[in-house]
Formats: sequence, C-alpha cells, structure tokens
Amino acid sequence: MELDERKVKILKAVIQNYLDTGEPVGSRTISKLTDMKLSSATIRNEMADLEELGYIVQPHTSAGRIPTDKGYRFYVDDMMAEKEKGISERELEVADKEKELNSMKDMLSQKVDRVEELLQNVAKVLAKDTNYATMITTPKVKGNKLKFVQLSQLESNKILAVIVMEGNLIRNKVITVSEEISQENLLKLNILLNTTLTGLTLEEMNLSIVSKMENQAGEHINLVKEVLDAIVDTISNADDLKIYTSGATNIFKYPELSDSTKASELIYALEEKKSLTDLVSTDMDVVDGDDNSNHGIQVYIGNETPVESMKDCSVVTATYELADGMKGTIGIIGPKRMNYEKVVETLKNMRTQLDDVFKKS
Repeated sequence: MELDERKVKILKAVIQNYLDTGEPVGSRTISKLTDMKLSSATIRNEMADLEELGYIVQPHTSAGRIPTDKGYRFYVDDMMAEKEKGISERELEVADKEKELNSMKDMLSQKVDRVEELLQNVAKVLAKDTNYATMITTPKVKGNKLKFVQLSQLESNKILAVIVMEGNLIRNKVITVSEEISQENLLKLNILLNTTLTGLTLEEMNLSIVSKMENQAGEHINLVKEVLDAIVDTISNADDLKIYTSGATNIFKYPELSDSTKASELIYALEEKKSLTDLVSTDMDVVDGDDNSNHGIQVYIGNETPVESMKDCSVVTATYELADGMKGTIGIIGPKRMNYEKVVETLKNMRTQLDDVFKKS
C-alpha cells in the first residue's frame, strides 16, 4: 500500500503533534490540525492503514497513536529532502532562531588556548541550547603534520616535550633520558628537531631522516634516539580518539528516557564513552563513503543507532573539519520525539561557527 498525499499529511500531523506534546495523538486532534476537512471516522481509517503499514502504533487500546521508528525515518528523510530544495515548513521559526544560534560564535570565540578546550565548550553550548545530551570528538589527525617541538628541562634527566601539530593540536610528553643534558645542548637539540622534522607527517619521518639526525647528534646519539622515540610515540598516539560529552542529566526531562534502568545505562554510556566510539566510527564510515550524505549530517533513529543503550533515542551527528584530513564528529542525543529541524539547523550552524573560528585563528 503506497502512501498517498492524504496519508502523508495525516502521518506528518501525527508526528508533529507528538513531537510537540509527547502525548498519543487521536483522530479528533488530527481533524483540528489539518485543513483536509475529513471526518474523524475517515481519519481513523487512514490512521489504521498507517498503523498496518508500520508508521504509527497504538500504545494502549484507548489511546491515540504515536510514531514508530519507521514513521520517524519517513518524517526525517522528508524534512531533509525539503531542506535540500530550500523548502522549510517552519522557515520563519528557524529565521527567528538565527540571532540566538549566531550567538554561539561569541561563546566559542572566548580566549581558548587549546583545541580540546574549544571542543568542550562546543558540547556545553549545544547541551544548553538544545536541552539534549551532546558529544563531540577530537579530530582524527592521521597524516597530520608536525608544526614544532619545544623541549624544556624539568630535572637533570627529565625533559618536557611540547609537541604541536597542524590545527594547533598539542600533546605533552615527559621524557626520561639516560644522560644529563646542558641548556646549551638542549637548545641545539631543539634546533635540530625543528629544522629536520617541521612540516613532516609521521609516515615521512622515515629511516633516512632519523639516520641523518643521529649522525648530526655526535656523542649525544643515544639522547637523540630516546627523544625521537618519545616524539614518534606521542604523535602516533595523537590519533587516539577523545570524546567530550555534556548535558547527560537533560535526559531526565523526557519521561520516555527517565526510566531508572534506561537512564542509568544511557548516562553510563555518555560518561564511560567507550561505546560511543562505535557510533563515531559508523558515522565517519558513512560520511567518507558518500559525498552526498546530507552534507555530513546523519540521523540515527532507535535501532539504527549502533549503541545499545541508545536504542530508545535518536542521535543526530554532523562532521566538522579543521583542516584537510582532520575531521571530527558532533552529536546530539535525545528522545525520538526530538525537534529534528532545530537540531539539524543547530548542528549546521555550529559547524559553520567552528569553521569561522579556526579560519580566523
């Protein structure tokens, strides 16, 4: 059975009303919401067909209907398709939000010394603006180039290496060395490292480069080997994914998620974060494999979500990019009846603001 125009209108009305109220929607409510001038009996018949098709379900015998995952998927796909055409049923409301959304840039542009701090701010801003739980990952930096290295002496046999990569991603490493090093030799080692390694990726720091540095090290060859090994190890580990979350307690605002077991599992997933890597990996695979994947926006509804504790949720993600090859994921987690239009617009706006902040810096 195909969805004709009348069924589509009724389905959209059911979903929109449920998004707004969180209450099952009856035929009388729909008759007041639509301009089709249909009787309650006709609407009931259409809703029965929609239920048979799997788009809505009746939670209790005496209750109205609520959307299923299939119904939400139809609604979201239809909304995204309309946005691609430049059409929005709630265009004016979104326009009214533009000033509020643009204020994010001011909040993000506060003095931040590290990318990680900025990303934590993003998670907080999104949680406050949407009233949902949020997450953001550090960018994947595989193939990223070394910007510079700064060595400082902590103790006679301990050196602090501050390693800065493109995009101002910073990693610190305390290196224990087998010999004492003077300030003069430490300065020479700083110059050697930066003149030889700056602008190289980990893959480009090959055997010939290392051999050249060791030849220049003279009697300090072991020291140079130890420092080089520590730097290479730190850069290779920089690809380890970090995930920042915020707004976990917002889920208690939604009755369908506030069940003690569901809520505790969801909060654990947000705090423990390991299971979120499955979501991020799936998201990046989808985006990398599809150049037209809604411009980096993905919507996971219910069982589509790869995280078991989020099967009662919807998750909307966006891919941001700091520089070529440096991509990360922003995600918003909420009930299936989340305000998809606002969430999608907010993520698009945030991605633009991030782009502006990094270009200016």
